[in-house]
Amino acid sequence: MQLGSDAENNVGGVDTHKDCHVAAVVNPVGRVVATESFRNDRPGHQQLASWLVGHGPLQRVGVEGTGSYGAGLARQLSRSGLTVLEVNRPNRQRRRWHGKNDTVDAVSAAMAVLSGEAVGAPKTADGPVESLRLLRLARRSAVKARTQAVNQFQAVLDTAASGRARGTGRHADGQGG
Repeated sequence: MQLGSDAENNVGGVDTHKDCHVAAVVNPVGRVVATESFRNDRPGHQQLASWLVGHGPLQRVGVEGTGSYGAGLARQLSRSGLTVLEVNRPNRQRRRWHGKNDTVDAVSAAMAVLSGEAVGAPKTADGPVESLRLLRLARRSAVKARTQAVNQFQAVLDTAASGRARGTGRHADGQGG
């Protein structure tokens, strides 16, 4: 196991979800120090950050899903002075051997940091790349809405035309309306 700069420090790991995050602290030799669950909101992120550093020296935290449910947490941890690393979901074989639960995934995230597997920095979700992503999202949404409106209008025309000859105001059998 590669200990690197964490030879003296604990490391953290977080499994993120829509409603709550599960965090774990692991010591430099890989022993679990503590695990806890926190709400996925601003106060919960602040509590989680305080809880992590409350278990001794800690500099690095592995977080699953920093581009989705963990994005706000990753920002909070960075603001707290911690180094946040993107952690991939544990592989299926490991999940099969150790069972699937959020605590195991949080510990796995911490172990990925400790072993050096988690080396990627999360996306910052700001700057020109994020601006471009938001513009593309708005454009896709506008194109979809336009397509739906055109399709709905065409369906109304087709339905109205079934009882009347198009544009004449007369029924298809020649009688007036």
